[in-house]
Amino acid sequence: MAGTVRVPWSVIPDYHCFGCSPHNAGGLRLRFTPDPEGLRTDFRLGRAFESYPGVVHGGMIGVIADELMGNLIVLARQQPAFTVSQRTRFLTPLLIDRDYHCVASLAATAPGPIRASAEVRDADGAVCATSTASYQPFELAAVRHQLTLGDDEVALLATALANGVQP
Repeated sequence: MAGTVRVPWSVIPDYHCFGCSPHNAGGLRLRFTPDPEGLRTDFRLGRAFESYPGVVHGGMIGVIADELMGNLIVLARQQPAFTVSQRTRFLTPLLIDRDYHCVASLAATAPGPIRASAEVRDADGAVCATSTASYQPFELAAVRHQLTLGDDEVALLATALANGVQP
């Protein structure tokens, strides 16, 4: 399998994304790899993410799918986008301490929000959950007042988005 993909946010030394930051001790610390369909993450969730005994909380599955779809958009289109809507469908419960992976893909380009989809699969490849979402792209300058980043960090992020992240 190909190596881990760096997200643009990684140019910010102390970014704290709940989904993908290695700096967030309470986060998921997801890592992404290329996939023929788009982007993939492998995961195993323990009891800290439990709902019913032995079952992963469904909200966590939505978070993982959203994280993967959103980062695929950023990597493929070199532009960040906010989630506008998301729908997740559960086919089977996901169990704690089991291996799963999520694969995201983008819909064909069309005017308006960007559409993406994701599937969560078990170790045997069976689909356990699906998610679809719409994302609204934005320019960093337009949302600068909402971000808790310094001017130097915004500049780093803008360069990473425009030129790709350097290894």
